[in-house]
Amino acid sequence: MGEMEMKLAIVEDEKVYVDKLREYLNKYQRESAVEVRSVWFSDGSEIAEDYSGDYDIILMDIQMKFMDGISAARKIREMDQEVIIIFITNMTNYAIRGYEVDAMDYIVKPVEYFAFSHKLDRAVKRIRKKEKHYISIPMENGVRKMDIAGIYYIESHGHMLQYKTDEGAWECRGTLQQMESLLMPYGFFRNSKSYLVNIQHVDAIRENECMVQGERLPVGRAKKKEFMQKMLCYMSGEM
Repeated sequence: MGEMEMKLAIVEDEKVYVDKLREYLNKYQRESAVEVRSVWFSDGSEIAEDYSGDYDIILMDIQMKFMDGISAARKIREMDQEVIIIFITNMTNYAIRGYEVDAMDYIVKPVEYFAFSHKLDRAVKRIRKKEKHYISIPMENGVRKMDIAGIYYIESHGHMLQYKTDEGAWECRGTLQQMESLLMPYGFFRNSKSYLVNIQHVDAIRENECMVQGERLPVGRAKKKEFMQKMLCYMSGEM
């Protein structure tokens, strides 16, 4: 997926848990192509009072001495609707209140690495979806920069590729195999020998075809089951 940088805030009053979370973050960085810069706040009031607004994810303990996590999150939400909040708690009934402040998830203490990494994966995928990613396509008269999210599908004609996008259709030299390896991390799927589709623009899969922005494209028989699984993952927010 390529290197990605994230800024993460840990809001936790127990140093033993801060150390454990940082240990897990270091492990997560080693296992993924994500670089995480973390900042520690020992109370909800510390992050909420002079909120800087430049965090991608906040790991927030719910029970803290001066300002609890729910109150701090409520104050943060007044200024920042986008940051992903994940609560950390040893009482799940508190975590249910997270919907009040649009929390993405919660982690139960004692924190296990498997659960931690899985929830961080979900957060990273959500961040990636919001980000704009571009590819540069060599054209006859230079290079065209395309927003990957705006590409509906790519069709192969021998050594030529046709890009169907929200800005029109474009042609250039290239191979579908090359584009598949480049675009697969951004939700593209090779549905047949000649087509690579952007799953977020697929409206339906019926028998041996899929609907993409009103067009019918073929789906290879051997690809159908995997394609359906990818679609379900996309719809459930897992990719």
